[in-house]
Amino acid sequence: MEFETKYITADIKLSEFKGKVFKTEVMFEHHMLVWFISGETKIIQADATFIFNAGDIFLIPRNQLATIINYPKDGHPHKAVAMHLTKERLKDFYSRHKAIGKVQPLKKVYHFSKHPLLESCLASLIPYFDLGENLPPDIATIKIEEAITILRSIDKSVDGLLANFEEPGKINLTDFMERHYMFNMTLDRFGYLTGRSLATFRRDFKKAFNTTPQKWLTEKRLELAYYQLTEKQRKPIDVYVEAGFENLSHFSYAFKNHFGYPPKALPGKITASNKKP
Repeated sequence: MEFETKYITADIKLSEFKGKVFKTEVMFEHHMLVWFISGETKIIQADATFIFNAGDIFLIPRNQLATIINYPKDGHPHKAVAMHLTKERLKDFYSRHKAIGKVQPLKKVYHFSKHPLLESCLASLIPYFDLGENLPPDIATIKIEEAITILRSIDKSVDGLLANFEEPGKINLTDFMERHYMFNMTLDRFGYLTGRSLATFRRDFKKAFNTTPQKWLTEKRLELAYYQLTEKQRKPIDVYVEAGFENLSHFSYAFKNHFGYPPKALPGKITASNKKP
């Protein structure tokens, strides 16, 4: 089996991937705290790219689009413990603890490199994954509260993220789409993140770009892929994922249909002069 996941509860899991590469486009409903045991993870957001390795601990904010690519490394599978910090648990926690500083929807990925307190907290979960029905009651609540307490003690700004429970409001659609077009999400998700219903999103998109979302997204992603192939000299198999295409076959078909030649053509031989108008 290439992919295996064990749960203590729905909010705490141990995942192991033994394949060559695993890629997914995500928008987490809850904040996610991850302790990386082995392998490598690449997280691509609109404004930044992060690479994490064994021992790294990071916190991914909810409602943020990201492409996540997991790899094995140094002969070890991709393996990590992940803890969901749900709104329900956080609301309960902050009903008993006063938030420090300004509460705001911070968007950065928090990185805690091999922090001993967090690592000890998350490593202590490992024995519980094999207990099954013998799991001590309320252990998840205890360990999640411990993790939140440690996060607050080592980063004073984290309350600004964890204590914010607002849903996305209506934002500038043009700016958002120009920054997030490479994420292979449904139109429903794009609409939600811009504070719109699907019907309103389609209507506002047409007004802003004078075309349909599907056509515009495909063209923008192909432009990004073209740039990566020609200017960065990257390979198609490395480009299609980050450009927002579901698989290499779909990318190759769309690329050839748009430019007139397949993406596997040598990047050095493709120039602006022979690009299809």
